[in-house]
Amino acid sequence: MKKVEIFTDGSSLGNPGPGGWCAILRYNKHQKIIKGGKKKTTNNEMELLAVVKALKQLKKPCEVDLYTDSKYVVKAIKEWIHNWAKNNWKNSAKKEVSHKKLWQEIYNLMKIHKINPIWVKGHSGHKENELCDKIAKQEASKYI
Repeated sequence: MKKVEIFTDGSSLGNPGPGGWCAILRYNKHQKIIKGGKKKTTNNEMELLAVVKALKQLKKPCEVDLYTDSKYVVKAIKEWIHNWAKNNWKNSAKKEVSHKKLWQEIYNLMKIHKINPIWVKGHSGHKENELCDKIAKQEASKYI
């Protein structure tokens, strides 16, 4: 199984507001940057969209080190997502999970890829996180 590194970030200018996302995919010496945005969104939706779009780039099952500054994404993948799926996408408060469709996509992609989510502190000089943050904000600013 190929080992891939993915770095993601999402941003919204206002919450909700214009948003952008970015992902850097790295395999050996190959690197690809993907990005996008939306007119009205939230930062969490953009964080999740970055993860989904990045994982969908992978052509074969991979072992993925997924770097994100979103504790929400890390905790959900490590701790919550299997219970959400078991409980018909309801959270512990019996309410529908926010961004259910994106979480369902991530859940299905987790059946293909072995995903190891890794939290990195945002705005702390982590090279790839800083680049993703910059690009995500540029994408969001296109919708102002």
